[in-house]
Amino acid sequence: MKKQQFIALVYGWIVILGFILVTSLVLGLLLRFTSMDETTLSWTTLAVGLISLFIGGIVAGVKGKQKGWVIGCLTGLGFTLFTFLVQYLGYHQAFSLEQSLHHLGYILAALVGGVIGVNVVVNEKK
Repeated sequence: MKKQQFIALVYGWIVILGFILVTSLVLGLLLRFTSMDETTLSWTTLAVGLISLFIGGIVAGVKGKQKGWVIGCLTGLGFTLFTFLVQYLGYHQAFSLEQSLHHLGYILAALVGGVIGVNVVVNEKK
């Protein structure tokens, strides 16, 4: 893997982490100070995860400038691996079937974001 592609992955992961941390704070405050219930929160967190990985994939694709599907897929896989390691090593639990399906969606969102990000860069050069 080229240095430029690795740097693109790191940028994508930083954007994902930052976006998720900020939205987690906002959702925590909404859960505390409004009548939002946990059912609504689970759907909201799924949407936030998909959006953040899509945006992270776009950032990685823009920075990588080539092979957007590979960079996007690696961005999503890196996030999934990080989440799995935190859950498995920290809480001694493996992914459930539902979590596995969510993370498959996250990987696909990052992949699509990477493809779009590379194509945005190509279109700007013309």
